[in-house]
Amino acid sequence: MIQVTFNAMGTGVEAWCPDEAAAAGLRAWFEAVEATCSRFRPDSELSRVNRAPGAEVVISQPFADVMRAADRARRLTGGLVDAGVGAAVARWGYDRSFEMVRGLDQVPSTIPAPQWELRSRNLLRPPDTRFDLGGIAKGWSCDRAVELGLASVVSAGGDIRSIDPDTTVLVIDPWGATAVRIRLGEGGLATSSTTRRRWMAGTREVSHVIDPRSMEPVTTPILSATVVAASAADAEAGAKAVLLHGEDGLAWAAELDWIEAAVVVWHDGSVYATPGIEVAA
Repeated sequence: MIQVTFNAMGTGVEAWCPDEAAAAGLRAWFEAVEATCSRFRPDSELSRVNRAPGAEVVISQPFADVMRAADRARRLTGGLVDAGVGAAVARWGYDRSFEMVRGLDQVPSTIPAPQWELRSRNLLRPPDTRFDLGGIAKGWSCDRAVELGLASVVSAGGDIRSIDPDTTVLVIDPWGATAVRIRLGEGGLATSSTTRRRWMAGTREVSHVIDPRSMEPVTTPILSATVVAASAADAEAGAKAVLLHGEDGLAWAAELDWIEAAVVVWHDGSVYATPGIEVAA
């Protein structure tokens, strides 16, 4: 087993691969997904879909697979995690790679909540709908990489999929300290945070996490939320939903059988978790 690290999809990827051929395949896999799903590449399929006129567009099978994961995230979270918020993300200033974001002079006006439907390879949406697949695509890519046999453990920006029963994950708080060590084993884990990507819109400091109920950056007492689930894509959806639920996030997570555990770091640095979380020593 060899350890590999590289950058893809705007984040760092770390993986444990069976051999060099698998490591090369892993890099090629993430490059292929980024070429399809990046909203910062004008030639990506996502960019072409976001520019397409008309209410319906036929998409490729790989893109449909990612959109199916996005549709599942939306259904699992009751619409709280919605890939259709891309127009709001850009409108609030995150319209280019984050290192180039400079903020806005004033708060933008509100836009309608997203509406879209996936029918096989037919994507139906109002023409002004824009998709942002960043989080979901990362988790889904980790899942597929493991399922394809390219690695036993893959982490992309904190979205992790493992088939190694010995995998333990350190959850780091916004100040760089270890909040908790989770015995993950075989499954998925993801963390969603409002502290990593922030900028100013007028006099308001905002993050990249958009609440589809208001189409504005989320306001929440939670600085970061971590969820353990069967897959990285489900964990990503769960973590973002816990963060968006705010003070009710852990109670919401504890009621769902597809979420195995959840941990939050509160605005004052306090750490809370759902019952039964398997913590490593």
